[in-house]
Amino acid sequence: MDLKTDPWYVHVGLYLVIAILTILLVKIAIIDPHDYVESEKYYKTESRLRMTNLKEAQMLWERKNGNYSGNLDALIEFIISDPYVDSVVNAFDSLIMKPANPFKALSNGEFVPDSLKWSPKSHSVYVLQIDTTVAIDTVINRRGKVTRVDTTINFGTRYFIEDLDGYGTIGSLDTDALKNTASWE
Repeated sequence: MDLKTDPWYVHVGLYLVIAILTILLVKIAIIDPHDYVESEKYYKTESRLRMTNLKEAQMLWERKNGNYSGNLDALIEFIISDPYVDSVVNAFDSLIMKPANPFKALSNGEFVPDSLKWSPKSHSVYVLQIDTTVAIDTVINRRGKVTRVDTTINFGTRYFIEDLDGYGTIGSLDTDALKNTASWE
C-alpha cells in the first residue's frame, strides 16, 4: 500500500483559492446588495422630495397666475426670482407658530431650486405636462341661423409630473380628483 501525499504548496494554494472565493461570495451576496438597496432608497427619497417641491411650486404658480406652468425652467426661475414666492417662503404662520415655507429640504439638508429639474438617479429631466381644454359654443339667433362660433381654449387647469426612473407621479391630466396628488401618498 503506497500512500502518496501531495506537496505542501498544493494544499496552501487550495486553501488560498477557498479563502478568495469565500471573500468574493461574501462581497457579492451580502455587501453589494446592501449598497444597492441603500442607493435605491436614497434615489427614491430624493426624487420624491424633488417632485414634492415641484408640486408646491406649481401650486404657488397657480395661485399667482391662475393656471399651471408647463415649463420646468420657467417654474424653477419662478421659485428663484419671483417676489411672491419669496414672500411665501419667508412668511410665518402664527396659528401653528412655524415658518410657512412650503418647500422641503432635500436629502442633503438644503433646498436647491436648480436641482429640481433633474432626477437624481439617471439625471433625466422630469416629465411635466399640462392639459389643454377646447370648448366650442355655437351661437344661434331666433331664426335658427348660426351667427358665430365661440371657441375658448384653457391651458393649465391640470398638470402631471412623472419621474422616468419610476419613483412616482404627481397630478393627473384626466381628473380633478387627482390634482396635486402624489402616487405614493
